Amino acid sequence: MVDKDKQDHRTVSLVLGSGGARGLAHIGVIQELEARGYEIKAIAGSSMGALVGGIHALGELGTYTDWVTGLDQTDVLALVDWSLSGGGIIRGDKLIRKLKELVGCSDIEHLPISYTAVAVDIERGKEVWMSDGPLFDAIRASIAIPAVFTPHRYRGRTLVDGGLLNPVPVAPTLRTLTDLTIVVDVNGPAPEAEEDTPESERLGREPEAGQSGLLQRMRGYVESFGGDSGAKEDGLALTEVLMRSLETMQAAITRQHLAVFRPDVVISVPKNVCMIHEFHRARPVIDLGRRLARERLDALSGKAD
Repeated sequence: MVDKDKQDHRTVSLVLGSGGARGLAHIGVIQELEARGYEIKAIAGSSMGALVGGIHALGELGTYTDWVTGLDQTDVLALVDWSLSGGGIIRGDKLIRKLKELVGCSDIEHLPISYTAVAVDIERGKEVWMSDGPLFDAIRASIAIPAVFTPHRYRGRTLVDGGLLNPVPVAPTLRTLTDLTIVVDVNGPAPEAEEDTPESERLGREPEAGQSGLLQRMRGYVESFGGDSGAKEDGLALTEVLMRSLETMQAAITRQHLAVFRPDVVISVPKNVCMIHEFHRARPVIDLGRRLARERLDALSGKAD
């Protein structure tokens, strides 16, 4: 944690939260930190935070950013490999294979930045910290959103999304002494005036007809196995209920963790900026992350108006 008497804070422990496509905001935060000369010495992440943080620790965040900002809905759908085995409707093998081709791979212990990905052992109900071994095994385990991605079998455990128990994993970063602990929470509260604003209007984009392609495909896939993903009694289908339930749970856990650990800086990305599967919205989400980071860091240094 920060020494309040120090005038110059340069080293950072960075905690990157879970939240699907909203986690692309982590890229903008990292860009702003680096532009200001901060040195990121430790990263811990859950789910999308583990993915972005791991690729940054690998030194390939620029490559990943160039790629992800070029994706449209068709490109995103092309990365989906539907599962027939149960436990989740997406295997995730195509995505991980593409990421390895794009940025390479490494064992975590060989990365130049201390890195921990957080997952959950679903059979034992325990949080798992992955700080060694193949980077993309750790990432694949941490992004395994229950019922969406199939669980990842690794080292004799069945692992799922770390955000299930720890969406903002501060504790793993405490092993590294730094000037600041910065948390990026991408399940933040929406401003009251925007609470009911449709996601399609959130980042200045045009509304689309119906839900995005990936969500429609997910519904159709569930229905093909006899599920009624589209049945609505209160305006929400099964897929929306699942996603919103996870978000609600993670937001509550996040509030508890932030109250316990009291990080120096919390950068809060509103949960309504985009839906968790909207990876084709990468550029505006990244830009939003950078703007929010700039505002919080200006306030920290006393430069805010």
